[in-house]
Amino acid sequence: MSLALLFPGQGSQSVGMASSLAKEVPVARRTLEEADDLLGFSLSSLMAEGPEEELTATKNVQPAILAHSVAVLRAVGERVGPVALTAGHSLGEFTAHVTAGTLSFADALQAVRRRGELMFEAGEAREGTMAAVLGLDDVTLEETLARVDAGVCVPANFNSSSQIVISGDLAGMKEGTELLEEAGARRVLPLKVSGAFHSPLMAPAADGLRAALESVEFSDPKVPVISNVTAEPVASGETARELLVAQLTSPVRWAATIDTMTAAGVDRFLELGPGSVLCGLNRRNARDASCASMGEAEDIYAYEGVA
Repeated sequence: MSLALLFPGQGSQSVGMASSLAKEVPVARRTLEEADDLLGFSLSSLMAEGPEEELTATKNVQPAILAHSVAVLRAVGERVGPVALTAGHSLGEFTAHVTAGTLSFADALQAVRRRGELMFEAGEAREGTMAAVLGLDDVTLEETLARVDAGVCVPANFNSSSQIVISGDLAGMKEGTELLEEAGARRVLPLKVSGAFHSPLMAPAADGLRAALESVEFSDPKVPVISNVTAEPVASGETARELLVAQLTSPVRWAATIDTMTAAGVDRFLELGPGSVLCGLNRRNARDASCASMGEAEDIYAYEGVA
């Protein structure tokens, strides 16, 4: 059996996240305290108590999800056994690189805090939004969006064979939604986000993140990390740096990422962090593989082989 670790991205958060983990698992509690010290405010209290509006602010939720995932990772430790591959959805790719030793926890935490600020600022500068499209294949969706001329409307996340997220400015998204519905989409569901993530509208954020990562030390990954941008393993620390920047304006090729993993022999997945979105997607993306979500102390205690 071959194991891969998956790390969730923005949208998996909730008030109370990591609460039992922090109470019952000392190494997890120390990880959250480390995050508080590094950021200069009580992120752990915000995660535990909210308010929700403040927690979901992009600059806060990104370090919160990363800290939660790393806390679970440290709590589980080596007891999961050898890890063949790792990947994270959007923000979660930073956590994957922490796992692989490409980035330190401290550097990744500061980087995603800045990433969240930059993404929010880009959304303020040019208003945009996102929507989930159900029931269209990749080719039909891309051919349909190529006809949009009122503004920007592009694929942002290829999550599964039947769920793709689109992103763009308001005019482009309005026209794109209408065209997709005409093309046979079952539903186009608006998402509550602060900007058009993974689209050309994030170019200013990408420029800012590139500058922020210039002084960060990147090492070659010790465990292969599958890139959101290419759906292929990242070969070096420098390539990781480039792809984490490119990710902001490129679609997340998540379904292809899972295909790469299963083609490499992975038949067991663990999703570490809040929620179970990625295991949910695996019901379509990797039907023959097992997937377990681990976010709280009870999940760790229940996991086979973990005391």
